[in-house]
Amino acid sequence: MFYNRLKTYILLLVLTGLFLTIGYLVGGLKGLIVTFCIAMIFNGIMYFFSDKIVLNLFRAKPLDKQKYEFIYEIVKQLCAQMKLPMPKLWIVETPMANAFATGRNPKNGSIAVTSGMINTLDKDELRGVLAHELSHIKNRDVLIATIAATIATATNYMRYQKTNERKNPLTGILTLVAIPLSATLVQLAVSRSREYLADETGSFASMDPLALAAALKKLQKHNMQHKKEGKKYALASSLFIVNPFSAKGLINLLSTHPPMEARIARLQKIAQRMF
Repeated sequence: MFYNRLKTYILLLVLTGLFLTIGYLVGGLKGLIVTFCIAMIFNGIMYFFSDKIVLNLFRAKPLDKQKYEFIYEIVKQLCAQMKLPMPKLWIVETPMANAFATGRNPKNGSIAVTSGMINTLDKDELRGVLAHELSHIKNRDVLIATIAATIATATNYMRYQKTNERKNPLTGILTLVAIPLSATLVQLAVSRSREYLADETGSFASMDPLALAAALKKLQKHNMQHKKEGKKYALASSLFIVNPFSAKGLINLLSTHPPMEARIARLQKIAQRMF
């Protein structure tokens, strides 16, 4: 767990370094301040209102407490174990089997589950997924993602500042392509690192990493069979516990999720250490 946290902080430092480097290459302090402020404002809006935007986008409805009392009980028990306030629970009516957490801090946390996931997983697997999503809330991953997005967005904005005035071709290539691309890759690496951390934190909270591993495998298989439905949510795929689109080789660098095989292998190792 310490390694995953440390990796995230190192990646954020790398992002900051890339941001300062491109600022130096652009050479304009005024441009640096303006673009950074634009990125801060944009990501600030997303930080405070993204939960409402996302829930409305997916047409999420409050999870019926009478119909799904067992889910409320699972979350209540996990919250007591993880020392978290009870989040708001939502349901998205779709055959796609998935879940996501949102909210800028534990007091404003929300977890949304899809009807497809409820119908696909057994209670132990569902408990593993809910522990994973509560871990995102506990680890303040919305805040981490916002910081990463702010720096990466500012870096990409800055490449347009005075680029045409650069006489050095190498500086132009660095400003236009290399550094912004590197910033994006690091941002995605931060996202993958937080997924690993949520898997690990959730495993220790539920005390059943193999149930989460089984759930991930089952969700991936289900979603690969329902790609058409999953495409409706492609732009927000980073939010979900499972990305319905597989990525292999170099394409993995552009994925917001770690390879499923790697996630499952890590969970199996956690189970071996735990028992």
